[in-house]
Amino acid sequence: MNHLLDGRAVDAEAARNGNSQSIRAKLSLEKRALLWALFLGAASLGGALLIASPIQKLSTWPFFNGASSSGIAVSPQLLAQGAGFFAQSCGDCHGDDGHGDEGPGLHNLAISDARIASQIKNGTKGEMPSFAKKYNDPEIASLAAYVRALR
Repeated sequence: MNHLLDGRAVDAEAARNGNSQSIRAKLSLEKRALLWALFLGAASLGGALLIASPIQKLSTWPFFNGASSSGIAVSPQLLAQGAGFFAQSCGDCHGDDGHGDEGPGLHNLAISDARIASQIKNGTKGEMPSFAKKYNDPEIASLAAYVRALR
């Protein structure tokens, strides 16, 4: 019979004799690999669900209507507003024309409009700041429309 003491699995008889084995020594390599695979799989699924939720919420914004090929109802005013926000907040890293500088180029992106908006809103740790506090949802949608229009 095994007992868990201070993070170690100890066989009751081995403990009486003064011998103990760590759980690492008791588990075969295959079992440890399986446990790691299960853990990493669960972590990956959890991460995917955390990412999908904000994208799903963004796709319900009034600017995302699914009628156009880009998914954003684009007007000249919306693009002009997005261009102004881009010049103010994005040009330093992505270049004034969006071809990239410190950050990647943004022309002809192969991701959805909702993903573009999510990236602007949430950023990427260590790579791109979040603009959720600087811009509200309609302003982020205008930025996303401008980025989508970069060709």
